[in-house]
Amino acid sequence: MKVLVVDDSLTMRRIIRNLLLKIGYEEVVEAQDGMEALEVLAHDGNIGLILTDWNMPRMTGIDFVKSVRRDKRFSGIPIIMITTNTSKMEIIQAIAAGVNNYIAKPFTPEIIREKIEQTLKKVKEAS
Repeated sequence: MKVLVVDDSLTMRRIIRNLLLKIGYEEVVEAQDGMEALEVLAHDGNIGLILTDWNMPRMTGIDFVKSVRRDKRFSGIPIIMITTNTSKMEIIQAIAAGVNNYIAKPFTPEIIREKIEQTLKKVKEAS
């Protein structure tokens, strides 16, 4: 499965990419913000999972999630928000926007694996 990692920090994208490779996800594409991520989605029909940051320039993670959920071509792709925004209100806002799961920074490889497996299982059961 191809995973799209969206984060304005090159360092964070590399960390997440390396973690994904370590746990068996070999196809990883990257975008530095929500606008670039929408372009990636429009040109690559094989994205099976999105991991996105919240705080990014040009288009925030929340706005990106809302755009993905409004587009019938992409609306079924599972989305996990990875962010430092961890207040209860922010988590509620992210879920309302359409994220399937939420990971707080900093995180461990085990948390990434666990949240991905949990998310994919829920999505599979729902379909």
